[in-house]
Amino acid sequence: MKVILTQDVKGSGKKGELVNVSDGYARNFLLAKGLAIEATAQAMNDLKNKQAANEHRIAVEKQAAMDTAAKLKDKVVKVTAKAGTGGRLFGSVTAKEIGEEIEKQFGVKVDRRKIELDADIKAFGGYKVEVKLYPGITTSVQVLVAEKE
Repeated sequence: MKVILTQDVKGSGKKGELVNVSDGYARNFLLAKGLAIEATAQAMNDLKNKQAANEHRIAVEKQAAMDTAAKLKDKVVKVTAKAGTGGRLFGSVTAKEIGEEIEKQFGVKVDRRKIELDADIKAFGGYKVEVKLYPGITTSVQVLVAEKE
């Protein structure tokens, strides 16, 4: 019997997959516990529509990430920070602050978790920062830390 899994089932498959299982297993376990639905024409059509919608959503997100990467490529983000002694900062410049400055200066919202700092920024100067926008799509941004006036 062919069924469409509504949840991951160990030994049978992942959610959304069309699998062929024995009639008894399908009726007595998968269908009874709500882990699967019978693969009727309507259910197959719904599955195809969900997969198409998911592929479209992924394509839109990927294109948006590519557009953002093109906007940010090799840009210089100026961040001001409070000065300490000997050219050092009070505290450090965080990914959150860099994300806020990117949004202010370029109008592009970047989540702080997508900004990768090699080390804490605790001194003035220029730093290269990687921004991971989507799996496989990254761009680099130059961060220039200056003294707050």
